[in-house]
Amino acid sequence: MYGGWKGQPVPSDRPSVGKARGPLWSEPGSLLEHVPVAVFGLDDHDRVCFWGPGAEDLFGYQAAQVLSEPGARLFAGAPEDRPDACSYMAERGRAEGYWRGRLTARNRDGAVFGCGFRVFPVTGVAEHAVVMVLASRGDELDRVKTNLAFLDAIFETCPIGLVMLDEDLRYLHLNQALADIDGLPIGDHLGRRLTEIMIASDGGAFERMLRTIAADGKPVTGALVGMRTRGHPDRDRVLSVSFFPLTRAVGTLPGVGGLLVDVTEREQAIVEATATRERLALLDRASARIGTTLDVEVTAQELVDTAVPDFSDGAVVELVEWMDEHVAFDPALPVITRRIAFGSVLPSSLTGLMSEGEAVHYPPGSAIHRMLGTGRPISVPLDQEFLVRTVLDENRARMLADGDLVSLLIAPLIARGTVQGFAIFGRSAARPTFTEQDLGLAGELASRAALCLDNARLYSRERNIALTLQRALLPSSLVIGPYLHIAHRYLPGSHLTEVGGDWYDVVALPDHRVALLVGDVMGHGVSAAAAMGRLRITAKTLARHDQEPDELMTELDQCAHEAGIELATCLYMRYDPTTGRTRIASAGHPPPLVRHPDGRIELIDDVLGIPLGVGGAPFRTTEVDLPDGATLALYTDGLIEARGHDIKEGLDALSAELGRIPDSLEDAADRILTRLVPSSPADDTVLLLARVHRRQH
Repeated sequence: MYGGWKGQPVPSDRPSVGKARGPLWSEPGSLLEHVPVAVFGLDDHDRVCFWGPGAEDLFGYQAAQVLSEPGARLFAGAPEDRPDACSYMAERGRAEGYWRGRLTARNRDGAVFGCGFRVFPVTGVAEHAVVMVLASRGDELDRVKTNLAFLDAIFETCPIGLVMLDEDLRYLHLNQALADIDGLPIGDHLGRRLTEIMIASDGGAFERMLRTIAADGKPVTGALVGMRTRGHPDRDRVLSVSFFPLTRAVGTLPGVGGLLVDVTEREQAIVEATATRERLALLDRASARIGTTLDVEVTAQELVDTAVPDFSDGAVVELVEWMDEHVAFDPALPVITRRIAFGSVLPSSLTGLMSEGEAVHYPPGSAIHRMLGTGRPISVPLDQEFLVRTVLDENRARMLADGDLVSLLIAPLIARGTVQGFAIFGRSAARPTFTEQDLGLAGELASRAALCLDNARLYSRERNIALTLQRALLPSSLVIGPYLHIAHRYLPGSHLTEVGGDWYDVVALPDHRVALLVGDVMGHGVSAAAAMGRLRITAKTLARHDQEPDELMTELDQCAHEAGIELATCLYMRYDPTTGRTRIASAGHPPPLVRHPDGRIELIDDVLGIPLGVGGAPFRTTEVDLPDGATLALYTDGLIEARGHDIKEGLDALSAELGRIPDSLEDAADRILTRLVPSSPADDTVLLLARVHRRQH
């Protein structure tokens, strides 16, 4: 690049060395911006052949006064055994390829000063070698060198944490003191955001403060910040921080520099407040996350997920399998439990503690017995004594001994005076052992979870009772004759929903006629199942009296009112195989569908009526003719209603399925339920398919 400049004066539009634009057109903000640098060149005879940026400022000569002149005039004295300093310097540069050193220089006014030189040869025009020289006053170099040495010493030895962050608050530079505060090596900081290392429980106020400093340029001094770090995630600290803005190259955003002092001991009140906020935050998350369903296993897993990894490295929930839940705990008897939830951030060697589903036996004298005896959380080290007294299985004991857990906290799950089980929380050596505050926090978590578990347990028991009652009250077998073939299904809601009051029945009548009934008592649980049973038996009894459908509905409505059933639906159909006539009455029930032998689907919706128990409006009967081979579809709303979908969508889907049902009604019923009912239905579902045939005279 220098070959084209040989023998040419410096163009007037070139920036001079030492000005604000910087030497050699370096990026603003570089070190050379603060050290004036002169650039000149020497030819084969050590004459000045290039007078570059800053040379006039340093030596006082204009280009016309020095070009083609001996370079010796720029020096005072010479090293021993050398004719002059210039030839010595040029010879070293040519011989070594790059030389640096200090010589005594002289400016145009005769002033002598120490000067530092950097010398290297370059190829000029016609392959002539040119020695390029960069020169700076020695006192300027010494000043910068001293400053750099001072800054290096500060970063290496200062007991105060020092940090430089870029405009994105990423670590550019930090000292060992700050790395020690954070508990991570310096290398693990560089390039990462400050919020990835320092965890403040202030809703982002600390980060917003730093960004404001960078944007507004106003420093902050001595602010107290409570936080934890990634290296010490369980250790609350208080730091006194002072931050100031840093400017970088033109066109980039400013960064931030800071000093951080650990004042935890001095500000113990802030530490305690920070720890309290962390505990309250964990309890707040627990309130939101635990008990979202009435499922025992889901609730237990929610407790585990809340605790890991914020509170512990691993957790397990176990339910006690009492022979009789009303029998008091006996410390002389083994405790048998079943693990229903677990979670861990530790290696798989801990599966001995975290295994799920199998029964676990704890012998008398175990830590579990000690915890249940007090009814309060306890903390125990995972040592040999714990393994011998508590863990009977040798393989599990060996895996625990070889694992990473070192301390355990065991908290009972007690609600309404009943011991549901217990939760075990484990920590590795990377965390501090459990404290008294941790015992209290675990007790709060366990207490909230225990109430949710007990609610789920009671709900499951009531649901099982209601489901048992529901199935007992539904018909075990239906009338099957030569003129009617049926397939029937009852599908309870998912385990997260209560049993409803859906029912159905088929009643044989004189002259080969048959009555079909489908109903739904509003509500869920045991009361709905019991009301359903009463309504079904009453409807079946009334049907045997062979009344007109509207008369039957009127009497059924009166019975429902007397029984305290406030809202129920019912559909009654009476089919005569001799004529094919079918008489229908409805009390607010979803309308039946008919699939004709030619595949046409008909919706019978002209006689809906009002629900039973409402009263005040008469019922009426409508009549349709069913051809031989027609298929009826009677159902409850669980088949066609779904959250977020219009009921018409459900009816259209059911019609489409009826249009392509197979010959087998059993296969058709299974197909319809599979396609229309979700995996976790929100309501019970009844489906009754009936294929009718005419009686031949």
